[in-house]
Amino acid sequence: MMRKNLIAGNWKMYKTPKESVEFVKQLKDAVKVYNDREILVCPAFTSLFPVSEILKDTSVKFGAQNAYFEDEGAFTGEVSVKMLQDIGVNYVICGHSERRNIFMETDTDINKKIMKTIAAGIVAILCVGEKLEEREQGKTFDVIERQITKCLDNIEDIKNIVIAYEPVWAIGTGKNATQEQAKDVHRFIRGLIEKLYGKESAENIQILYGGSVKPENIDLLMGEEDIDGVLVGGASLKLDSFLRIIDYKNGG
Repeated sequence: MMRKNLIAGNWKMYKTPKESVEFVKQLKDAVKVYNDREILVCPAFTSLFPVSEILKDTSVKFGAQNAYFEDEGAFTGEVSVKMLQDIGVNYVICGHSERRNIFMETDTDINKKIMKTIAAGIVAILCVGEKLEEREQGKTFDVIERQITKCLDNIEDIKNIVIAYEPVWAIGTGKNATQEQAKDVHRFIRGLIEKLYGKESAENIQILYGGSVKPENIDLLMGEEDIDGVLVGGASLKLDSFLRIIDYKNGG
């Protein structure tokens, strides 16, 4: 089976609802229709509903940057998967490095979020990645294996899971993993999924790269066999740069 590529924009805590609406109106009018790639935007919670109204019946999908693992209750400030499901959210990002490192989310927390997300029929984007000191100590593969194994604990079917490799040291820093570094980790992840879930699952799962993705490096990244798309931060906030990333040229 041919894996489609996924170009996902994570807007983080940027864009008011008004700005988000203006952006997706322009995006849906400007973007081409592709057979080999999917396009996703992940606005802030306040923008999700108005964005969902504009993207209805278009090829552009929309997702949330986070979700809580309870359906409802006295959890002030949290948003449940059930609430997201009700407005037609297609994806939920789970375990972004900023959630792990700023908000101290654990692999166990992320595992619960993923289970709740996929039970609702929504695709979970599991983010994994090492810090600079972990890479310098040669622990990259150990960290990735631990995160994937724990975050996917007790999950038997991964058809609704995407994995995004984001080297923490390359996020928002302007640094970028070399093509070789990204290739090695993506190959390792696919091998690990084969070990845990079998060859068919490994061949079908989308593995994205995230970490200072920009128009200047997208073609090279997408030329790698095991890179099935990108999770884009800052470069997804500007229409021209995001459109160029979406319209990558295979193999640079």
